[in-house]
Amino acid sequence: MQGKIHGFLPSAQDPPTDRQRLIVHYLCAVLIDLVVLNLFNEFWAQVHVASFSWSLLAAVLLQAFLKGTNALVYQLGVFFSARRGALMKVLRVFTAWLVLVLSKFVILEAIDLVFGDKVRFEGAMDGLVPLMVVVTVMVIAEEAVVRFVRWVR
Repeated sequence: MQGKIHGFLPSAQDPPTDRQRLIVHYLCAVLIDLVVLNLFNEFWAQVHVASFSWSLLAAVLLQAFLKGTNALVYQLGVFFSARRGALMKVLRVFTAWLVLVLSKFVILEAIDLVFGDKVRFEGAMDGLVPLMVVVTVMVIAEEAVVRFVRWVR
């Protein structure tokens, strides 16, 4: 039993690889999105999720779309940052804003296609405003957890 803590945990641990850190990052992000989505389902009439299983699948889909949107915004930023001039700075901000707004339409349509009536956002602009609120809270919650974990170090 030497080299073990409480008989089953190794006393020394190899540092996590980049892949392992990435898996933990996405797992935590999906779980945060799951909690946020279920809280909105419980406390806001504009968000309807049929069951926990559907909310888990929706959280995975939302996380995939959010990461894809962030990657696209980043690539546009790199593209416009490589060019000089005030117009390029304006175009960088404008295209980032445009992608962020248009991505919500894409996300809303994808949720409708994939989940149908199992996951619905209702209200202003055919559910776009509730979706934007939920996604904004998801992003804020993810950032809050990341900052907390960094603070704990």
